[in-house]
Amino acid sequence: MTPAARLQAAIDILGEIDATAKPVERHLRDWGRAHRFAGSKDRAAIAERVYRVLRHRASFAWRMGSASPRALAIASVLEEGDVEALFAGAGYGPAPLSEEERAAIAAPPAGGAPPHVQGEYPEFLESELSRAFGERLLDEMRAMQTRAPVDLRVNTLRMDRDEVLAALRDGGYAAEPTPRSPLGIRLDAGVAGLERTSLYESGAFEFQDEAAQLASLLCDALPGQRVLDLAAGAGGKSLALAAMMNDDGEIVAEDLRESALEELQRRAKRAGVSIIKTQLPRPHEIDLFDVVLLDAPCSGTGTWRRQPELRWRLTPERLAELIATQDALLDQAATRVKPGSRLVYATCSVLPCENEDRIGAFCAMHPQFSLTGVELRASSRSTGTDGFFASVLARRA
Repeated sequence: MTPAARLQAAIDILGEIDATAKPVERHLRDWGRAHRFAGSKDRAAIAERVYRVLRHRASFAWRMGSASPRALAIASVLEEGDVEALFAGAGYGPAPLSEEERAAIAAPPAGGAPPHVQGEYPEFLESELSRAFGERLLDEMRAMQTRAPVDLRVNTLRMDRDEVLAALRDGGYAAEPTPRSPLGIRLDAGVAGLERTSLYESGAFEFQDEAAQLASLLCDALPGQRVLDLAAGAGGKSLALAAMMNDDGEIVAEDLRESALEELQRRAKRAGVSIIKTQLPRPHEIDLFDVVLLDAPCSGTGTWRRQPELRWRLTPERLAELIATQDALLDQAATRVKPGSRLVYATCSVLPCENEDRIGAFCAMHPQFSLTGVELRASSRSTGTDGFFASVLARRA
């Protein structure tokens, strides 16, 4: 493919992304499978363009006075060189520039960009992000515009961290231990092929950001205990808890999505885990646990480095729906914690309305629970991880 054809493909994909809720990574993979003529270098170049636009959508739209996929692509090219050469209408490339586009290129906006444009976040989140970060807001948001590293969690049921580190390095990977999690390994952003290694196939590690690993460790799950993972998804934390428990005890993993639970069962088999039981939600079931983990559905604002499209898909209405879901799940969780035991609430969000506010409202409604003072607040700038929140609550005996 020519550079112009790659650019037009990126424009097409950006338009498709606006019309779907599918994760961009999956959409790009599906596009590649449907366009076999695009070689690996073509797919890589197209993906890089798409991700660059998504990371800088606000500033590109501000520069061009339009958020259309074509306008965003033009803005992305402005920093590289000759726009006219790529927008020449030749072959499979984009159509020539219009007079309106030429006028926008020739006349950049006057004055400085507003904070939400500099920080690349939806304007309606201004006050909430300011609550979270205060004067550090723009620095935190700029950190979220970078690419995230690849973090792994070593499965201690199979190997220890030193063994996995040595094997990865022997395989040519520049692998280092994570600075905070004793189970983590970090590799550079963009490293590929790990899921095809014998280490992965043997269950020696799972892909998991260091902050999520730390949240699992806060559960302090012990061998022989009963643990509930209330919104388990595909079970990354269930698997981490099983390893902490030395595969001794019981973990019940609940989720609305049967496909996610089926994926968890496959992952558990690969990891050598036998104590995880999967089930659809049972909100009225009276069954008490030593630890209840609620990694709640959330805005995903903490994952913007990995999923930049989530910045632009979030709306005030969707955020309100998520908050209502979080409160409902916390109410369910409260009924399933043994007296004297722990509830761990977590989100991959940096927004106080999904984190501290939810815990405050929960404690006001459930006086039998109290804060233990054990909390996790992580961000890309402060900890070098995804943004994450976790709080440990105790139920009175």
